[in-house]
Amino acid sequence: MAHGSQKAAVRILSLAAAALLAASAGAQTLDFTVRHERALKDRPGRVSFDGGGVRYTQTLTSEQEAKVAKGKKPPKLAHVRWAYDDIQQLWLSPDKLVVLTYKDRKWLLGADQEYEFYLAGKGQSFLAAYEFLKDKLDQRLVAAVADSPARDVWEMPAKLLGTFQGSEGVLQAGGDRIVFKTDRPEQSRTWRLEDIENVSTSGPFQLTITTYERAKTHYGSMKGFNFQLKRKLDPRRYDLLWRRLNREQGLKFLTSIEERKQTAQ
Repeated sequence: MAHGSQKAAVRILSLAAAALLAASAGAQTLDFTVRHERALKDRPGRVSFDGGGVRYTQTLTSEQEAKVAKGKKPPKLAHVRWAYDDIQQLWLSPDKLVVLTYKDRKWLLGADQEYEFYLAGKGQSFLAAYEFLKDKLDQRLVAAVADSPARDVWEMPAKLLGTFQGSEGVLQAGGDRIVFKTDRPEQSRTWRLEDIENVSTSGPFQLTITTYERAKTHYGSMKGFNFQLKRKLDPRRYDLLWRRLNREQGLKFLTSIEERKQTAQ
C-alpha cells in the first residue's frame, strides 16, 4: 500500500512539474528598453510582450519617483497595457514599434490613438518580438521585416514604387508568404498569405500586392504595394500565386468534369 502511495505521489509531482513547464512557456515575456516618441519630449521606458498583450512602463525620473512616493499620481502613461484584442494594428520593424489602438483622439477629429516606440538599448532588436508574435497575431500584425519563405517558389529583383522615392530589393514568393527584402529602413515586408487581400498585374513587369495594412489614402484603408519587376514574370508563376492566395482565403474553384466525376466516385 505504501509503495502504491509513493507511486501515486510521484505521478502527482510529475503532472505538477509538467503543468509548471506549460505555464512558464505560456508566460514567456520579452522586454525591450525603448523611448516613447512624443510631440514635445520623448519618454524612456520599457516595452514588454507576453501571451496576453503589450505593456509599456515609463522610466520615472528621481523627481517623479519622489512625488509618487509622497502620494502624487504617476504620469498618465507611466503604466499602460494593451490586450491583443484592443490593438487595431501592431507595426513592427527591427528598431521601431507602433501600436495603433481603437481609442479616438478627440483633438484630431476622432483619429485613432497610436503610440510609437524606438529601441534605446544596445544589442536589441524587435525581430525577437516578430518571432514571438507571428504565430499569435492575425493580419493586424504588420511585419516591416524580411523573413524567409518556408518554401521558395521564385524570387526576382524588383523596385517598390513610393510617393517620393522607391526601394530596390528582392521579391520572394513562397508557399506560405511573400517577402520583399530591401536595405531601405522600414521598407521591407513579410506578408503571410492571410495578410494579403489580393494580387494583380497589368503586365509581365508589374505586380501589385494589396494588403490589410492600414493606409488612410487607400480605398478601404488597405495598402497597395506597387512593384516594378526587373525580370519578366512567368504567367504560370503569377497564376500559381493567385490561386494559392485565393485557396488560402477559402474560395472554391470550378473543377473539370473529370475531377467532379472522380470526386463523386
